[in-house]
Amino acid sequence: MVNTRSKVLAGAVLGLLLSVGLAMPASAQGKLDKNQSPATTTSSSAGIDFGSNTSRYADDGECDDPRFAGPGMAVETWGENEGHDAADCRAAFEAGTISEIPADAAVDPATAAAAIDFGDDSSVWANDGECDDPRFSGPGMAVELEDVDIGRDATDCRTLFEAGSLNFRGEPQAADDIDYGDDTSEWALDDECDDPRFTGTTMSAELEAVDIGHDSTDCRAGIESGALSYVGEQTSIDFGDDASRWANDGECDDPRFSGPGMAAELEQVDSGHDATDCRALFLEGLTFRGQEVTQADIDYGNDSSDWANDDECDDPRFSGSAVAADPLTENIGRDATDCRNAVENGSATYIGEEGAPAVATFDYGNDTSKWANDGECDDPRFAGPGTAKKLLDADEYGDATDCRTLVEAGEVRIIPVYTPEFAAAAPYDPGNIAFGDDSSTYANDEVCDDPRFVGPGAATVLFEEDIERDAADCEAAYRAGRIMLVEDV
Repeated sequence: MVNTRSKVLAGAVLGLLLSVGLAMPASAQGKLDKNQSPATTTSSSAGIDFGSNTSRYADDGECDDPRFAGPGMAVETWGENEGHDAADCRAAFEAGTISEIPADAAVDPATAAAAIDFGDDSSVWANDGECDDPRFSGPGMAVELEDVDIGRDATDCRTLFEAGSLNFRGEPQAADDIDYGDDTSEWALDDECDDPRFTGTTMSAELEAVDIGHDSTDCRAGIESGALSYVGEQTSIDFGDDASRWANDGECDDPRFSGPGMAAELEQVDSGHDATDCRALFLEGLTFRGQEVTQADIDYGNDSSDWANDDECDDPRFSGSAVAADPLTENIGRDATDCRNAVENGSATYIGEEGAPAVATFDYGNDTSKWANDGECDDPRFAGPGTAKKLLDADEYGDATDCRTLVEAGEVRIIPVYTPEFAAAAPYDPGNIAFGDDSSTYANDEVCDDPRFVGPGAATVLFEEDIERDAADCEAAYRAGRIMLVEDV
Protein backbone atom coordinates (compact mmCIF):
# COMPACT_ATOMS: atom_id res chain seq x y z
CA MET A 1 0.00 0.00 0.00
CA VAL A 2 1.22 3.46 -0.86
CA ASN A 3 -0.01 6.47 1.07
CA THR A 4 -1.02 8.94 -1.65
CA ARG A 5 -2.01 12.48 -0.80
CA SER A 6 -5.22 13.77 -2.28
CA LYS A 7 -5.45 17.05 -4.17
CA VAL A 8 -4.75 19.95 -1.85
CA LEU A 9 -7.36 22.38 -0.64
CA ALA A 10 -7.21 25.53 -2.78
CA GLY A 11 -6.00 29.01 -1.79
CA ALA A 12 -8.54 30.90 0.25
CA VAL A 13 -9.33 28.23 2.82
CA LEU A 14 -7.69 29.43 6.05
CA GLY A 15 -4.90 30.89 3.90
CA LEU A 16 -2.92 27.69 3.96
CA LEU A 17 -2.64 24.38 2.15
CA LEU A 18 -4.64 21.53 3.61
CA SER A 19 -3.84 17.99 2.62
CA VAL A 20 -5.95 14.89 3.24
CA GLY A 21 -4.25 11.48 3.23
CA LEU A 22 -5.78 8.70 1.14
CA ALA A 23 -4.52 5.15 1.00
CA MET A 24 -4.54 3.57 -2.44
CA PRO A 25 -3.28 0.23 -3.59
CA ALA A 26 -0.54 0.37 -6.19
CA SER A 27 0.30 -2.27 -8.72
CA ALA A 28 3.56 -3.94 -7.82
CA GLN A 29 3.95 -5.50 -11.23
CA GLY A 30 2.58 -4.85 -14.71
CA LYS A 31 1.03 -7.52 -16.93
CA LEU A 32 4.31 -8.27 -18.65
CA ASP A 33 6.71 -7.22 -15.89
CA LYS A 34 7.39 -4.14 -17.96
CA ASN A 35 7.22 -1.43 -15.32
CA GLN A 36 10.40 0.57 -15.16
CA SER A 37 11.35 3.13 -12.52
CA PRO A 38 12.03 6.48 -14.21
CA ALA A 39 15.52 7.82 -13.95
CA THR A 40 15.72 10.29 -11.10
CA THR A 41 17.85 13.40 -10.90
CA THR A 42 17.89 14.65 -7.33
CA SER A 43 18.26 18.28 -6.41
CA SER A 44 18.10 19.81 -2.94
CA SER A 45 18.10 23.22 -1.29
CA ALA A 46 18.30 23.98 2.41
CA GLY A 47 18.29 20.25 3.08
CA ILE A 48 15.16 19.60 1.00
CA ASP A 49 15.16 16.71 -1.46
CA PHE A 50 13.12 18.10 -4.36
CA GLY A 51 13.34 14.82 -6.29
CA SER A 52 13.12 14.61 -10.07
CA ASN A 53 11.35 16.28 -13.01
CA THR A 54 9.34 13.21 -14.04
CA SER A 55 5.88 14.71 -13.33
CA ARG A 56 3.78 15.39 -16.43
CA TYR A 57 3.39 18.90 -14.98
CA ALA A 58 7.12 19.51 -14.57
CA ASP A 59 8.57 22.77 -15.92
CA ASP A 60 5.21 24.54 -16.18
CA GLY A 61 6.20 27.35 -13.81
CA GLU A 62 4.14 26.03 -10.88
CA CYS A 63 5.07 23.66 -8.10
CA ASP A 64 2.88 20.53 -8.21
CA ASP A 65 4.49 18.71 -5.27
CA PRO A 66 1.95 18.47 -2.37
CA ARG A 67 4.74 18.66 0.22
CA PHE A 68 4.77 22.45 -0.27
CA ALA A 69 2.35 25.37 0.15
CA GLY A 70 2.18 28.97 -0.98
CA PRO A 71 1.24 31.25 -3.90
CA GLY A 72 3.78 29.52 -6.15
CA MET A 73 1.79 26.30 -5.99
CA ALA A 74 -0.55 24.87 -8.63
CA VAL A 75 -4.22 25.27 -7.67
CA GLU A 76 -4.48 21.49 -7.32
CA THR A 77 -1.74 18.97 -6.64
CA TRP A 78 -1.75 15.17 -6.70
CA GLY A 79 0.09 12.70 -4.51
CA GLU A 80 1.64 11.12 -7.61
CA ASN A 81 3.65 14.36 -8.11
CA GLU A 82 5.36 14.15 -4.72
CA GLY A 83 9.09 14.45 -5.40
CA HIS A 84 8.60 14.73 -9.17
CA ASP A 85 8.50 18.49 -9.94
CA ALA A 86 11.96 19.46 -8.76
CA ALA A 87 12.81 22.41 -11.04
CA ASP A 88 9.55 24.29 -10.49
CA CYS A 89 9.46 23.67 -6.74
CA ARG A 90 13.11 24.50 -6.19
CA ALA A 91 12.73 27.78 -8.11
CA ALA A 92 9.58 28.72 -6.19
CA PHE A 93 11.16 27.78 -2.87
CA GLU A 94 14.26 29.87 -3.56
CA ALA A 95 12.03 32.76 -4.69
CA GLY A 96 10.14 32.56 -1.41
CA THR A 97 6.75 31.84 -3.01
CA ILE A 98 6.36 28.40 -1.41
CA SER A 99 7.45 26.77 1.83
CA GLU A 100 7.69 23.17 2.92
CA ILE A 101 4.76 21.79 4.91
CA PRO A 102 6.14 20.23 8.10
CA ALA A 103 5.67 16.47 8.22
CA ASP A 104 3.58 16.79 11.38
CA ALA A 105 1.35 19.57 10.00
CA ALA A 106 -1.21 17.43 8.22
CA VAL A 107 -4.75 18.62 8.85
CA ASP A 108 -7.33 15.91 9.38
CA PRO A 109 -10.45 15.93 7.17
CA ALA A 110 -12.78 17.09 9.93
CA THR A 111 -10.59 20.13 10.64
CA ALA A 112 -10.34 20.92 6.92
CA ALA A 113 -14.10 20.60 6.57
CA ALA A 114 -14.64 23.25 9.22
CA ALA A 115 -13.05 25.81 6.89
CA ILE A 116 -15.47 25.12 4.02
CA ASP A 117 -18.93 26.64 3.64
CA PHE A 118 -20.80 23.57 2.42
CA GLY A 119 -24.08 25.49 2.15
CA ASP A 120 -27.43 23.76 2.47
CA ASP A 121 -29.38 20.79 1.09
CA SER A 122 -31.67 22.64 -1.32
CA SER A 123 -30.43 20.84 -4.46
CA VAL A 124 -32.89 18.44 -6.07
CA TRP A 125 -30.06 15.90 -5.84
CA ALA A 126 -29.28 16.45 -2.15
CA ASN A 127 -28.98 13.43 0.15
CA ASP A 128 -28.54 10.90 -2.67
CA GLY A 129 -25.09 9.73 -1.55
CA GLU A 130 -23.23 11.68 -4.26
CA CYS A 131 -21.80 15.19 -4.14
CA ASP A 132 -23.36 17.43 -6.82
CA ASP A 133 -21.47 20.61 -5.89
CA PRO A 134 -18.93 21.42 -8.68
CA ARG A 135 -16.55 23.02 -6.18
CA PHE A 136 -15.48 19.46 -5.30
CA SER A 137 -13.89 16.59 -7.22
CA GLY A 138 -13.12 12.94 -6.58
CA PRO A 139 -14.65 9.46 -6.72
CA GLY A 140 -17.69 10.51 -4.68
CA MET A 141 -18.89 13.04 -7.27
CA ALA A 142 -22.01 12.82 -9.45
CA VAL A 143 -21.28 12.26 -13.15
CA GLU A 144 -22.90 15.53 -14.27
CA LEU A 145 -22.40 18.78 -12.38
CA GLU A 146 -24.12 22.16 -12.71
CA ASP A 147 -23.33 25.53 -11.17
CA VAL A 148 -26.88 25.74 -9.84
CA ASP A 149 -25.88 23.12 -7.23
CA ILE A 150 -22.97 25.12 -5.79
CA GLY A 151 -23.41 25.18 -2.02
CA ARG A 152 -26.66 23.21 -2.19
CA ASP A 153 -25.63 19.60 -1.46
CA ALA A 154 -24.06 20.10 1.94
CA THR A 155 -24.71 16.78 3.66
CA ASP A 156 -23.48 14.58 0.81
CA CYS A 157 -20.41 16.69 0.12
CA ARG A 158 -19.42 17.12 3.77
CA THR A 159 -19.79 13.38 4.46
CA LEU A 160 -17.73 12.38 1.42
CA PHE A 161 -15.11 15.07 2.07
CA GLU A 162 -14.60 13.93 5.67
CA ALA A 163 -14.38 10.32 4.44
CA GLY A 164 -11.51 11.32 2.15
CA SER A 165 -13.48 10.66 -1.06
CA LEU A 166 -13.52 14.29 -2.21
CA ASN A 167 -11.20 17.24 -2.65
CA PHE A 168 -12.22 20.89 -2.45
CA ARG A 169 -11.20 22.76 -5.60
CA GLY A 170 -12.34 26.20 -4.49
CA GLU A 171 -14.94 28.58 -5.83
CA PRO A 172 -15.78 28.23 -9.53
CA GLN A 173 -14.15 30.57 -12.01
CA ALA A 174 -16.32 33.44 -13.22
CA ALA A 175 -17.64 33.01 -16.77
CA ASP A 176 -15.78 36.11 -17.97
CA ASP A 177 -12.49 34.77 -16.60
CA ILE A 178 -12.62 31.52 -18.60
CA ASP A 179 -10.45 31.25 -21.71
CA TYR A 180 -12.89 29.42 -23.96
CA GLY A 181 -10.45 29.33 -26.86
CA ASP A 182 -11.79 29.10 -30.40
CA ASP A 183 -14.15 27.05 -32.56
CA THR A 184 -11.63 24.95 -34.47
CA SER A 185 -12.82 21.59 -33.09
CA GLU A 186 -14.31 19.20 -35.61
CA TRP A 187 -17.39 19.17 -33.36
CA ALA A 188 -17.68 22.94 -32.77
CA LEU A 189 -21.07 24.66 -33.20
CA ASP A 190 -23.14 21.48 -32.74
CA ASP A 191 -24.83 22.72 -29.53
CA GLU A 192 -22.79 20.32 -27.38
CA CYS A 193 -19.63 21.23 -25.48
CA ASP A 194 -16.75 18.93 -26.45
CA ASP A 195 -14.11 20.59 -24.25
CA PRO A 196 -13.30 18.22 -21.32
CA ARG A 197 -12.59 21.19 -19.03
CA PHE A 198 -16.37 21.51 -18.59
CA THR A 199 -19.08 19.30 -17.14
CA GLY A 200 -22.86 19.34 -17.21
CA THR A 201 -25.98 18.37 -19.13
CA THR A 202 -24.98 19.80 -22.53
CA MET A 203 -21.63 18.00 -22.71
CA SER A 204 -20.79 15.63 -25.55
CA ALA A 205 -20.91 11.95 -24.61
CA GLU A 206 -17.33 11.40 -25.82
CA LEU A 207 -14.45 13.68 -24.90
CA GLU A 208 -10.96 14.08 -26.35
CA ALA A 209 -8.04 16.18 -25.13
CA VAL A 210 -7.57 17.54 -28.65
CA ASP A 211 -10.78 19.57 -28.16
CA ILE A 212 -9.54 21.46 -25.09
CA GLY A 213 -9.99 25.16 -25.89
CA HIS A 214 -11.52 24.50 -29.32
CA ASP A 215 -15.31 24.50 -28.81
CA SER A 216 -15.76 28.03 -27.54
CA THR A 217 -19.29 28.92 -28.66
CA ASP A 218 -20.96 25.71 -27.48
CA CYS A 219 -19.17 25.71 -24.10
CA ARG A 220 -19.76 29.43 -23.46
CA ALA A 221 -23.48 28.96 -24.21
CA GLY A 222 -23.61 26.11 -21.71
CA ILE A 223 -21.95 28.17 -18.98
CA GLU A 224 -24.19 31.18 -19.59
CA SER A 225 -27.34 29.02 -19.50
CA GLY A 226 -26.27 27.32 -16.28
CA ALA A 227 -26.16 23.88 -17.93
CA LEU A 228 -22.37 23.59 -17.59
CA SER A 229 -19.69 24.18 -14.98
CA TYR A 230 -16.03 24.92 -15.61
CA VAL A 231 -13.76 22.56 -13.70
CA GLY A 232 -10.34 23.71 -14.87
CA GLU A 233 -7.38 22.47 -16.83
CA GLN A 234 -7.32 19.09 -15.10
CA THR A 235 -10.51 18.24 -17.10
CA SER A 236 -13.89 17.18 -15.75
CA ILE A 237 -13.11 13.48 -16.08
CA ASP A 238 -12.92 11.57 -12.82
CA PHE A 239 -10.05 9.21 -13.61
CA GLY A 240 -10.47 7.48 -10.25
CA ASP A 241 -7.56 5.80 -8.50
CA ASP A 242 -4.80 3.27 -9.16
CA ALA A 243 -6.41 0.29 -7.44
CA SER A 244 -6.34 -1.93 -10.55
CA ARG A 245 -3.85 -4.77 -10.48
CA TRP A 246 -2.68 -3.46 -13.88
CA ALA A 247 -2.21 0.17 -12.77
CA ASN A 248 1.01 1.97 -13.71
CA ASP A 249 1.97 -0.44 -16.50
CA GLY A 250 1.85 2.16 -19.29
CA GLU A 251 -1.48 0.96 -20.68
CA CYS A 252 -4.98 2.18 -19.87
CA ASP A 253 -7.12 -0.66 -18.50
CA ASP A 254 -10.24 1.42 -17.82
CA PRO A 255 -13.02 0.37 -20.25
CA ARG A 256 -14.50 3.88 -20.19
CA PHE A 257 -11.71 4.87 -22.61
CA SER A 258 -10.74 3.78 -26.12
CA GLY A 259 -7.93 4.41 -28.58
CA PRO A 260 -4.17 3.87 -28.92
CA GLY A 261 -2.60 2.92 -25.62
CA MET A 262 -5.45 0.75 -24.36
CA ALA A 263 -4.76 -2.70 -22.92
CA ALA A 264 -5.69 -5.60 -25.20
CA GLU A 265 -8.13 -7.01 -22.65
CA LEU A 266 -10.50 -4.82 -20.63
CA GLU A 267 -12.68 -5.71 -17.65
CA GLN A 268 -15.40 -3.71 -15.90
CA VAL A 269 -13.68 -4.27 -12.56
CA ASP A 270 -10.96 -1.83 -13.71
CA SER A 271 -13.38 1.02 -14.46
CA GLY A 272 -12.06 4.06 -12.60
CA HIS A 273 -9.05 2.18 -11.21
CA ASP A 274 -6.15 2.95 -13.59
CA ALA A 275 -6.00 6.70 -13.16
CA THR A 276 -2.31 7.46 -13.76
CA ASP A 277 -2.05 5.49 -16.99
CA CYS A 278 -5.39 6.66 -18.40
CA ARG A 279 -4.86 10.32 -17.47
CA ALA A 280 -1.48 10.41 -19.23
CA LEU A 281 -2.76 8.57 -22.31
CA PHE A 282 -5.92 10.69 -22.50
CA LEU A 283 -3.73 13.76 -22.90
CA GLU A 284 -1.93 11.90 -25.72
CA GLY A 285 -5.08 10.91 -27.61
CA LEU A 286 -7.38 8.47 -25.80
CA THR A 287 -11.12 9.07 -26.07
CA PHE A 288 -13.24 9.17 -22.94
CA ARG A 289 -16.47 7.36 -23.82
CA GLY A 290 -18.23 8.00 -20.52
CA GLN A 291 -19.60 5.66 -17.91
CA GLU A 292 -19.68 1.98 -18.80
CA VAL A 293 -22.66 0.81 -20.81
CA THR A 294 -25.13 -1.38 -18.96
CA GLN A 295 -26.01 -4.78 -20.39
CA ALA A 296 -29.53 -3.59 -21.13
CA ASP A 297 -28.08 -0.95 -23.48
CA ILE A 298 -26.02 -3.37 -25.59
CA ASP A 299 -27.41 -4.55 -28.93
CA TYR A 300 -25.78 -7.98 -29.17
CA GLY A 301 -27.29 -8.69 -32.58
CA ASN A 302 -27.79 -12.26 -33.74
CA ASP A 303 -25.93 -15.57 -34.15
CA SER A 304 -25.26 -15.48 -37.90
CA SER A 305 -21.44 -15.57 -37.63
CA ASP A 306 -19.61 -18.69 -38.80
CA TRP A 307 -18.08 -18.73 -35.31
CA ALA A 308 -21.30 -18.29 -33.33
CA ASN A 309 -22.00 -20.58 -30.37
CA ASP A 310 -18.40 -21.76 -30.00
CA ASP A 311 -18.12 -20.37 -26.43
CA GLU A 312 -15.86 -17.56 -27.65
CA CYS A 313 -17.01 -14.02 -28.45
CA ASP A 314 -15.97 -13.08 -32.00
CA ASP A 315 -17.48 -9.58 -32.07
CA PRO A 316 -14.71 -6.88 -32.09
CA ARG A 317 -16.94 -4.54 -30.08
CA PHE A 318 -15.95 -6.59 -27.03
CA SER A 319 -12.69 -7.19 -25.17
CA GLY A 320 -11.62 -9.70 -22.55
CA SER A 321 -10.35 -13.21 -21.92
CA ALA A 322 -13.39 -14.81 -23.63
CA VAL A 323 -12.98 -12.76 -26.82
CA ALA A 324 -11.26 -14.24 -29.90
CA ALA A 325 -7.67 -13.13 -30.44
CA ASP A 326 -8.37 -11.47 -33.79
CA PRO A 327 -12.10 -10.77 -34.15
CA LEU A 328 -13.11 -9.59 -37.62
CA THR A 329 -15.31 -6.59 -38.36
CA GLU A 330 -17.62 -8.86 -40.36
CA ASN A 331 -18.67 -10.45 -37.04
CA ILE A 332 -19.98 -7.22 -35.49
CA GLY A 333 -23.42 -8.00 -34.10
CA ARG A 334 -23.29 -11.61 -35.31
CA ASP A 335 -22.15 -13.60 -32.25
CA ALA A 336 -24.82 -12.60 -29.75
CA THR A 337 -25.08 -15.66 -27.52
CA ASP A 338 -21.34 -16.08 -26.95
CA CYS A 339 -20.78 -12.38 -26.31
CA ARG A 340 -23.79 -11.98 -24.02
CA ASN A 341 -22.67 -14.98 -21.94
CA ALA A 342 -19.12 -13.61 -21.72
CA VAL A 343 -20.33 -10.19 -20.54
CA GLU A 344 -22.67 -11.74 -17.98
CA ASN A 345 -19.93 -13.94 -16.49
CA GLY A 346 -17.42 -11.08 -16.42
CA SER A 347 -15.00 -12.44 -19.03
CA ALA A 348 -15.77 -9.76 -21.66
CA THR A 349 -16.45 -6.03 -21.71
CA TYR A 350 -18.33 -3.98 -24.29
CA ILE A 351 -15.90 -1.34 -25.62
CA GLY A 352 -18.12 0.48 -28.09
CA GLU A 353 -19.21 0.52 -31.69
CA GLU A 354 -15.80 1.63 -32.93
CA GLY A 355 -14.46 -1.86 -32.23
CA ALA A 356 -11.25 -3.09 -30.64
CA PRO A 357 -8.85 -0.20 -29.89
CA ALA A 358 -5.77 -2.37 -30.42
CA VAL A 359 -6.23 -2.03 -34.19
CA ALA A 360 -5.38 1.66 -33.99
CA THR A 361 -1.61 1.80 -33.56
CA PHE A 362 1.66 -0.13 -33.63
CA ASP A 363 3.05 -1.07 -30.21
CA TYR A 364 6.83 -0.56 -30.03
CA GLY A 365 6.85 -2.03 -26.53
CA ASN A 366 9.47 -0.98 -23.97
CA ASP A 367 13.24 -0.97 -23.40
CA THR A 368 13.59 -4.15 -21.35
CA SER A 369 15.97 -5.92 -23.77
CA LYS A 370 19.57 -6.24 -22.56
CA TRP A 371 20.50 -4.69 -25.91
CA ALA A 372 18.17 -1.69 -25.58
CA ASN A 373 19.59 1.76 -26.37
CA ASP A 374 22.67 0.42 -28.18
CA GLY A 375 21.84 2.11 -31.48
CA GLU A 376 20.62 -1.07 -33.19
CA CYS A 377 17.10 -2.47 -33.40
CA ASP A 378 17.05 -5.89 -31.71
CA ASP A 379 13.32 -6.58 -32.10
CA PRO A 380 12.68 -9.39 -34.65
CA ARG A 381 9.51 -7.66 -35.83
CA PHE A 382 11.71 -5.26 -37.82
CA ALA A 383 13.94 -5.59 -40.89
CA GLY A 384 16.54 -3.39 -42.55
CA PRO A 385 20.19 -2.32 -42.26
CA GLY A 386 19.62 -0.86 -38.79
CA THR A 387 18.69 -4.20 -37.23
CA ALA A 388 21.13 -6.24 -35.15
CA LYS A 389 22.90 -9.21 -36.78
CA LYS A 390 21.18 -11.65 -34.45
CA LEU A 391 17.52 -11.16 -33.59
CA LEU A 392 16.05 -13.14 -30.70
CA ASP A 393 12.38 -13.76 -30.01
CA ALA A 394 13.04 -12.83 -26.37
CA ASP A 395 13.65 -9.24 -27.53
CA GLU A 396 10.28 -8.86 -29.22
CA TYR A 397 8.70 -5.62 -27.86
CA GLY A 398 11.89 -5.02 -25.84
CA ASP A 399 13.89 -2.40 -27.80
CA ALA A 400 11.38 0.39 -28.35
CA THR A 401 13.63 3.47 -28.37
CA ASP A 402 16.20 2.08 -30.80
CA CYS A 403 13.61 0.65 -33.19
CA ARG A 404 11.37 3.73 -33.18
CA THR A 405 14.36 6.02 -33.79
CA LEU A 406 15.63 3.87 -36.66
CA VAL A 407 12.17 3.60 -38.25
CA GLU A 408 11.90 7.39 -38.21
CA ALA A 409 15.38 7.59 -39.74
CA GLY A 410 14.41 5.14 -42.49
CA GLU A 411 17.03 2.57 -41.49
CA VAL A 412 14.59 -0.16 -40.40
CA ARG A 413 11.01 -0.96 -41.29
CA ILE A 414 8.25 -2.82 -39.51
CA ILE A 415 7.63 -6.22 -41.08
CA PRO A 416 4.08 -5.69 -42.44
CA VAL A 417 2.51 -8.72 -40.76
CA TYR A 418 3.22 -7.16 -37.34
CA THR A 419 1.31 -3.95 -38.09
CA PRO A 420 -2.29 -3.61 -36.87
CA GLU A 421 -3.33 -2.61 -40.39
CA PHE A 422 -2.24 -5.97 -41.77
CA ALA A 423 -4.44 -7.99 -39.43
CA ALA A 424 -7.30 -5.54 -39.89
CA ALA A 425 -7.29 -6.22 -43.66
CA ALA A 426 -7.91 -9.96 -43.17
CA PRO A 427 -9.07 -12.39 -44.40
CA TYR A 428 -6.39 -13.00 -47.03
CA ASP A 429 -6.68 -15.29 -50.03
CA PRO A 430 -3.86 -17.89 -49.95
CA GLY A 431 -3.86 -17.91 -53.75
CA ASN A 432 -1.43 -20.42 -55.18
CA ILE A 433 0.49 -21.13 -51.97
CA ALA A 434 1.19 -24.84 -51.56
CA PHE A 435 0.61 -25.50 -47.86
CA GLY A 436 1.28 -29.22 -48.19
CA ASP A 437 -0.04 -31.63 -45.58
CA ASP A 438 -0.26 -32.07 -41.81
CA SER A 439 2.55 -34.58 -41.34
CA SER A 440 4.63 -32.35 -39.01
CA THR A 441 5.01 -33.43 -35.41
CA TYR A 442 3.72 -29.95 -34.56
CA ALA A 443 0.72 -29.95 -36.90
CA ASN A 444 -2.66 -28.80 -35.58
CA ASP A 445 -1.25 -26.91 -32.60
CA GLU A 446 -2.77 -23.58 -33.75
CA VAL A 447 0.59 -22.05 -34.70
CA CYS A 448 2.32 -22.27 -38.07
CA ASP A 449 5.53 -24.36 -37.94
CA ASP A 450 6.46 -23.96 -41.63
CA PRO A 451 9.71 -21.88 -41.83
CA ARG A 452 8.57 -20.26 -45.08
CA PHE A 453 6.35 -17.96 -42.99
CA VAL A 454 6.90 -15.19 -40.45
CA GLY A 455 4.57 -13.35 -38.12
CA PRO A 456 2.85 -13.47 -34.72
CA GLY A 457 1.06 -16.66 -35.82
CA ALA A 458 4.31 -18.51 -36.49
CA ALA A 459 6.09 -20.78 -34.02
CA THR A 460 9.10 -19.42 -32.15
CA VAL A 461 11.37 -22.29 -33.22
CA LEU A 462 11.16 -23.45 -36.86
CA PHE A 463 12.75 -26.42 -38.64
CA GLU A 464 13.43 -26.89 -42.35
CA GLU A 465 11.94 -30.37 -42.15
CA ASP A 466 8.51 -28.84 -41.50
CA ILE A 467 8.27 -27.07 -44.88
CA GLU A 468 4.83 -27.83 -46.34
CA ARG A 469 4.03 -30.13 -43.41
CA ASP A 470 1.73 -27.92 -41.26
CA ALA A 471 -0.96 -27.06 -43.77
CA ALA A 472 -4.05 -26.50 -41.60
CA ASP A 473 -2.34 -24.26 -39.05
CA CYS A 474 -0.48 -22.19 -41.64
CA GLU A 475 -3.44 -21.69 -43.95
CA ALA A 476 -5.65 -20.55 -41.05
CA ALA A 477 -2.98 -18.14 -39.80
CA TYR A 478 -2.39 -16.81 -43.31
CA ARG A 479 -6.10 -16.14 -43.90
CA ALA A 480 -6.31 -14.35 -40.51
CA GLY A 481 -3.38 -12.07 -41.34
CA ARG A 482 -1.14 -13.51 -38.63
CA ILE A 483 1.65 -14.73 -40.95
CA MET A 484 3.10 -13.83 -44.34
CA LEU A 485 5.67 -15.44 -46.63
CA VAL A 486 9.27 -14.63 -45.70
CA GLU A 487 9.97 -13.88 -49.36
CA ASP A 488 7.39 -11.06 -49.24
CA VAL A 489 8.98 -9.32 -46.26
